[in-house]
Amino acid sequence: MTVYKIGDFKREKEPYYLPTGREIELFNAAAGKKLPVLLKGPTGCGKTRFLEYMAFRLKRPLITIACHEDLTTSDLVGRYLLKGEQTEWVDGPLTIAVKRGAIFYLDEVVEARKDTIVVIHPLTDDRRILPLEKKGEMIEAPDDFLLVVSYNPGYQTILKDLKQSTKQRFVSLEFDFPAREQEVEIVIKETGVEQQVAEKLVELAGKIRGLKNRGLEEGVSTRLLIYAAGLINQGVPLRDAIKVTMINPLTDDFSIQRSLEEVTVSIFT
Repeated sequence: MTVYKIGDFKREKEPYYLPTGREIELFNAAAGKKLPVLLKGPTGCGKTRFLEYMAFRLKRPLITIACHEDLTTSDLVGRYLLKGEQTEWVDGPLTIAVKRGAIFYLDEVVEARKDTIVVIHPLTDDRRILPLEKKGEMIEAPDDFLLVVSYNPGYQTILKDLKQSTKQRFVSLEFDFPAREQEVEIVIKETGVEQQVAEKLVELAGKIRGLKNRGLEEGVSTRLLIYAAGLINQGVPLRDAIKVTMINPLTDDFSIQRSLEEVTVSIFT
């Protein structure tokens, strides 16, 4: 069993983040009022990086959980484990975050089971408590504790969406892909790629994003742009780098892949 110290969740170096609006000001205001925050936006647009940046600025540990359908309440709050001939309670990541006043982040919260999400509800109102039913205890969150969740509205379905009773417990900040000039700056800063290459990668991303819902379920994320630029900087041939980062991850349809490769050629020739 691995035992984590709260210091394990702190960043020593400030993460790079380029603001695209008033998200920093709004997040600071929410944190100051101890309000839970919902980050909404497409995959790979910078939600997690933003939160890492804010945790560093606020000097608070950040504990992140990637949600999935098998995530249980016990996975979050803790469970009794057998140690020798005795049972011993082991705190889960949510309990650790509450006790230590950390920022607790549920990434892609709609992927979690609805019965699991219910456990966070008492932390999202004026009670700010975490019930540990198996121990018969109630933990009151300190002022520094902050609950943050994220999801991608583009994946909403009847089966996978946040209930209104959950959504309305949060301050909601909306994210999208950065404006062209900002995205070029981000790609250069993150990878050191030449500006001309960064500009053309962003141009290509814009054209691919225009095909969303017209053969593609999702557009190219800023994250994938950074992957592409990083491979190019490592000496990978440009078209190969684009294919494995900006084309293949988006579709398995061979004809669409060929079309995207043709768009690539038109931009980079």
